[in-house]
Formats: sequence, C-alpha cells, structure tokens
Amino acid sequence: MVRAIPEGFGTVSVSLVVPEATEAVAFYARAFGAEPGSRMVGPDGESTMYAEMRIGDSTVMLSDENPQWGMKSPKSLGGTAASIHLYVEDADGIFSRAVEAGCEVVFPIDDTFWGDRYGKVRDPFGHSWGIATHLEDLEDGEIARRAAEWFASRGGG
Repeated sequence: MVRAIPEGFGTVSVSLVVPEATEAVAFYARAFGAEPGSRMVGPDGESTMYAEMRIGDSTVMLSDENPQWGMKSPKSLGGTAASIHLYVEDADGIFSRAVEAGCEVVFPIDDTFWGDRYGKVRDPFGHSWGIATHLEDLEDGEIARRAAEWFASRGGG
C-alpha cells in the first residue's frame, strides 16, 4: 500500500529555491550536517529540478532557480519572508558550525525569554535559519512577563 505521506517526510516540509541546488546541498552538509538524498536533473541534463537532503529527522527539498516558472531564490527577490527553524541538541555547536561554513549572523545566539537557546543566521543563498535548543517549558504568562522585561530593557523595540 502506498503511503499518503512518503517515508521520511512530515505533514509540512520545506522546499527551498536556490541559484545552484547541488552547491547548496554541499553547503548545508558543511553548515548543518545535511545528508544528500535523491536528485532529479532538469531537461537540460545539468540543472536540478528537484533534490532532497535530510537534516536530523526532516527532509528538505530544493530546486534550482527557474524564473520562467516563477521560481526565484531570495537573492533574486532581494530577501525572503520565511525562515527555517532547526531544533537541535547543541544550538551553540550548530550555530558556530554554520557561521564557520559561511553563514552570516542575523541574531547572535542567546538564552531567550521564551525558553530556548536561540540564534539566527542567513546562508549564502539568502535563506534564514533559526537554530535553537529548548531549555525550559514555560507557561504563556511567564513568557509574556519575560518578553515585557526583555523589550523594556531594549527601549521597547
């Protein structure tokens, strides 16, 4: 029997458009420990129509930029409205690994008011990655109290 959700996928999966998918998969292997998966070449025999990689227990799909099909990377669009979020055992280690591989620090890693050790980077392809280790289970009221303190300590913004 064919599974409605293929093996190795969750209900929601990320698909990234990048200028060069094979280069991106190699970069994500260095930065996040991604394991390359299948790859389907385009009609030209060189481009990537579809590729997969595994990061932890999740499958991420990728494809080369293809403007004629409306598929543009964050670099072509001048930014991105989405962010990929990684929960990992060692946020500091993965954050450092990502920066050493070539990611730009967007938000330095720190303990947050919502109970995570969290930092954010931007990869060379324009995608943003939040990297976190969950430290505390907090009630909504405690998060709100801590958030108010955090924003007040930064002048409210």
